[in-house]
Amino acid sequence: MQKIVLPKDLHLFGNRVHTFPVGIKESFDALIAMLPEGLERPYYGVSWMEAGVVIYYTMAAEKFSGEAKLYSCETNLNIEKGEYLAVTVRDWMSKTDSIKDVFDGLMKDKRVATGAPCVEWYKSDEEMVCMMKSNA
Repeated sequence: MQKIVLPKDLHLFGNRVHTFPVGIKESFDALIAMLPEGLERPYYGVSWMEAGVVIYYTMAAEKFSGEAKLYSCETNLNIEKGEYLAVTVRDWMSKTDSIKDVFDGLMKDKRVATGAPCVEWYKSDEEMVCMMKSNA
């Protein structure tokens, strides 16, 4: 496990995957196709539990304030600056079934902030970082 420090809030926008876990790839593909830069910006998967149901969003990093409004996305949210506990998953496309296990391990760590969302940072087609905010 590693620590990652986000020096400033991440402003994200995107859409909920109402059929989670089915439809994640299609939602990311639609988001990437909608944006003029395509893959030339960071993408994230953000999830949390509500009443025993996983709420999952596919999201892109906002390039300028108010950008989310241009694309009529379902929501925008912020990932708070600060320290995150993280696990890097290499060759993540072949390991999508095991991502939940990575987050299960992170959630069991006493340093994770209560109620922190699970954040998947897709750095490339090969590298993805699973992160949860630290309470430290």
